[in-house]
Amino acid sequence: MELFTDDVRRNPFPLYARLRADSPLLHEPREDLWILFDYDSVKWALQDHDAFSSVVTTETGTTPDWLLFSDPPRHTKLRGIIMRAFTPRSIANLEPHVRELSRELLDVTVERGELDLVADYSSQLPAMVIAKMIGIPVEDRARFLRWGDIIMKLSYTIAGGDESKRAMVENAAARDEMRTYLAGILDERRRAPRDDLLTRLVEAEVDGERLDAKELLGFFQLLLAAGTETTTNLINNALLCFMESPDQLARLKAEPGLLPLAIEEVLRFRSPAQSMFRSTKRAVELHGRVIPEGKFVLPMIGSANRDPKQFREPERFDIGRDPNPHLAFGHGIHFCLGAALSRMEARVALTDLLERLRDFRLASDEPWQPRQALHVHGPTRLPLRFEPGVKA
Repeated sequence: MELFTDDVRRNPFPLYARLRADSPLLHEPREDLWILFDYDSVKWALQDHDAFSSVVTTETGTTPDWLLFSDPPRHTKLRGIIMRAFTPRSIANLEPHVRELSRELLDVTVERGELDLVADYSSQLPAMVIAKMIGIPVEDRARFLRWGDIIMKLSYTIAGGDESKRAMVENAAARDEMRTYLAGILDERRRAPRDDLLTRLVEAEVDGERLDAKELLGFFQLLLAAGTETTTNLINNALLCFMESPDQLARLKAEPGLLPLAIEEVLRFRSPAQSMFRSTKRAVELHGRVIPEGKFVLPMIGSANRDPKQFREPERFDIGRDPNPHLAFGHGIHFCLGAALSRMEARVALTDLLERLRDFRLASDEPWQPRQALHVHGPTRLPLRFEPGVKA
């Protein structure tokens, strides 16, 4: 499918514009996949859980047993548990730690005048933050990152074929590793509770019952993947946007108070998650056609966020855009629980990066390689050269 080639994934937006205008509802017959491109349709699919289910079954199996892929009433109960870790107070309490981690990571590399933004910084920072929240030992961080990458490859099941089969085999092996690892840590928390997310999950109850091993593993996997990938790509994509639009970078440096709006515009313009999974719970009529019950639906968030019917001059990166009702974090009951955390991490990261990396530019003329997850947007590596800035 053309949508998932590397060339298109680097810049899917011209194709989105053409399909949104010609076929806002597209049926891909080989995989029997229905794809939504316009803002109103995508928003509807994300929020209407009576018409669209978050539990999706393809030829390679059903989506993982995670909060993200659950429907009410189970979703409501599970979300209530995980929300306890993402309160405004808990996010605010994390910010000094995030600042410390960010500066430590940059102190290691900045004096060289070059770095790989992904390997040296943007993949490390959110992983370290989530590891602290969960209660993962620092020495296990490399394994943590590897598991997250393997989980994200499950998106290859969209397109089927050999890549899909390899992703399923690799994930099965990693899941067994995670299950064994998690069992040991959870036993520790039962014997000696701590002030971390794993302890809260061990102690949590739904309708008077504790979470079982499968539910605990599902939470762990979700946090490994969703808790890191979105923020990593948000940071990477912000620097790509600023390199493509130096006038907007100059504007931000002149008006630092625009940073929160700039982050929202990056989320819209280069959405870290380009699509989400849904299936129809009943026949759904849309754009004069009918999607039958039980069909795999792909709402394209990255396309919706550039719909000219919703956004004025959608192909222009404008850090002052306000209002900006993008769908980058989803919509409705599945709105991303970690959105506030991701925004805070991006604010800290971009403040430090713009201070420490002066006159940053790409260190290679080679096109960047997309991340190994078909539904996300951002580079696997992003080598940069720059003039080292002085730490404040």
